[in-house]
Amino acid sequence: MSAEIQDTAIRYLRLLEAGDHAGMRALCTDTATVWHNDGKDEQTIDENLSLLKGMLSKETSLRYDIIRQFSKPNEVLQQHVLHITNIEGPAGEVQAAMYFRFEGGLIDRIEEYANFIPAAG
Repeated sequence: MSAEIQDTAIRYLRLLEAGDHAGMRALCTDTATVWHNDGKDEQTIDENLSLLKGMLSKETSLRYDIIRQFSKPNEVLQQHVLHITNIEGPAGEVQAAMYFRFEGGLIDRIEEYANFIPAAG
């Protein structure tokens, strides 16, 4: 089960890279929640996906580099770097640690501690 949930966590991010929000949603429970270290309240998964759709344009390219990943039953913790590129070139990167909690093989909770670093120039 550990390898399966690790793969699901990575697949969730690969679907975000591809802009497949419906695919992302399918990997989550009906009651999944998302929290970020931005000082705002947690969101439902549907609120979070709606926000992502609005933030990312068709000209935006995302690429996740997974640095490391740890798991125990029903939990995955990973460190990754998100590279963001738009039509003008590299926009920056997000260095992050992300926690996934699973219920019945589906994502039930996401917590992300992230730091955006603008591209030099």
